[in-house]
Parts: sequence; C-alpha cells; structure tokens
Amino acid sequence: NRGRTCWDCLCFHGDDNGDVPFVPVSPSQGLTWADDLSSCDLVRLGFISHIELSTFLLTLGVQTKRTRPPRIRTRDSGVFGVPLNSLLENDRKKFPGIKVPVVFQKLLCILEQSGLQTEGILRVPGSAARLKYLRRELDRCCGGFDWSAVRPVDAAGLLKLFIRELPTPLLTHTHLSTYRSVLGISSVVHQVQALQLLSLLLPEAHRETLRAMLVFLRKVVSNQDQNRMSLWNVSMVMAPNLFSRHHRGNKRSVAKQREEMEEAVGGAQLVRLMITQQDLLWTVPSFLLSQVRQMNQASNQRQLGLTRTTRRLLRRKTNRDQNQVRQRPGETETRAR
Repeated sequence: NRGRTCWDCLCFHGDDNGDVPFVPVSPSQGLTWADDLSSCDLVRLGFISHIELSTFLLTLGVQTKRTRPPRIRTRDSGVFGVPLNSLLENDRKKFPGIKVPVVFQKLLCILEQSGLQTEGILRVPGSAARLKYLRRELDRCCGGFDWSAVRPVDAAGLLKLFIRELPTPLLTHTHLSTYRSVLGISSVVHQVQALQLLSLLLPEAHRETLRAMLVFLRKVVSNQDQNRMSLWNVSMVMAPNLFSRHHRGNKRSVAKQREEMEEAVGGAQLVRLMITQQDLLWTVPSFLLSQVRQMNQASNQRQLGLTRTTRRLLRRKTNRDQNQVRQRPGETETRAR
C-alpha cells in the first residue's frame, strides 16, 4: 500500500475518487483474453483464480458462502430449460466450434437488426399469449422455426425467458452468492477486480453466453436516444433474470418484499458494472498468467523427469536382454558336451 491507497488499484485505475468512473485498460494493449488459452491452461487458470478470489475477498473482509446446487430436472430436447452444454452439443453437429447456442444468437440478431431503435425494448412486455405460443413452437421445432415472424418485442421476451429458465443459472449456482457478495466491497475498483476473477471461473459455455449478452446490452445503451433505455433501465430490467431467487407462493411479508427490492437494486448495480467494464472481464491479469506459465513449466519438468527415468529403465532392460542373448550360445554348447 502507498499511504492508505492500494498500490494495485493505483496501477489499475489511479486514485479512487468516489464518482470518478473506472476506465478499463484498452484491449489493444497486448492483453491476453481468456479464449486465447488452451483448455488445459483454462483449467489451471480456474484453479488459481478460485484461490486468488477467496484470498482477495477474505482480505477485504467480505464473507462468502458456497451454496449446494438444488436438484432440478433438466430437459434433453427443446430450447427452454435445457442446459447450455446440451444445446451447444446439438448445435455443434451443424456448426462445429460454436460457443453460444444458436437460438440465443438468433434472438440477439433479431434485436440488433430491428430492435435497437424500438422505444422501451427489453422493458415493454409483449403479449403473454403470443410469447407462450412462440415458446411452444421453438421447443417443438427449433430447427424449422420461422424466425421471420418474430418481432423485436417477442425476441426480447424470449431472450429473458431463456436466461431465466436455464436449469443452471447463467452465473451458475456455485458462484451466484459470491456475485451478490461483491456488493459488500466499498471500492468500485475492487468490485471490478472481483467480477473479473469471477468471470474467469465461469464454465466456457456460460462465460461466452454472458459475454454475448453484455455486448448486446451495451449496444442497447448506446442507442438510448432512440429506445429510451438508459444504462440503469437496462440493468434494472435484466438483473432479475440473472440474480432473482424463485419464491414459492404469492403471499410474502413486507420485510420479504423489501429484501427482494434490495436484491433487485443490488443486482442492477452489478449488471451496470458488468456492462460498462465488460472488456476487462474477459482478460487474464498478468499475475495470473505468470502463475499458469509457472505451473506449465513445473509440469513439463516433471514430465521430462519421468521421460528420463523411463529411458533409463528401458536402457537397462535392453542391456539385460542383450546379455541374456549372448549367454545362450554358451549354455547350448555346455549342454551338448
């Protein structure tokens, strides 16, 4: 620390003066993206990121708890309520290497082509009956679905419904409570650093889908003069689909309703932060990258040591076999005598 200011924060951002917006490092400055790494490196990166995040939050005095994922029945066919990995597995039969489900990309494409200038897009609900019909048709014949009949308001409703009904939340059961605990961090800079580590912990399918969604939301905000959807409007609309818990029953106490409202506002603050700082979320900090390289070097050295040992054993076995072959003619002559 330099005085009372975190030195890492000064290097990252400069002095944290309350309302001064956090300015992310430009991606053009030779940064490493998460999708630049191999699958083996991503596994090691996740292991290191988990340790760093736990230590980071503990140092800041933020309490977190891991929640056990609830048992939820998942579907193997259709679109809604199907795990992201299952959707991708089916999509990759036609489109190898795809990282975001086709249906999610289709909905984003409709919204980007004809919905960015629509007033109240994402906020104004469409017809519930039509949404129910489109959902049923998508589940029934996703491959032969007529996308030309889907209006922007329909696509917005289907997009939110798709995210809300994922059997494993987009931010995952494992890390959802940790995302909420980020609000307990007083410094905006530290909040962004925690969100960056959390993003690196997400499974690839969830990370890439979240990334596609945030890119779209930034486009919505950039057209707010036409669609009347400010950054806070977009954040408030999308937060319940990412952070809200499913409550049973219609009767809830006033305290419970107040708690839900606070959760909604807190979720909106996180969504707003993820939209504005999304370029930074997918980059790998240099100190994490150096640790991954050290792990790779250690693994290579162990592998090299095993290779040398194997060669030494093989060499001994070869010499022993050759000695046995040389002794056999003498043994034959002795038996003949």
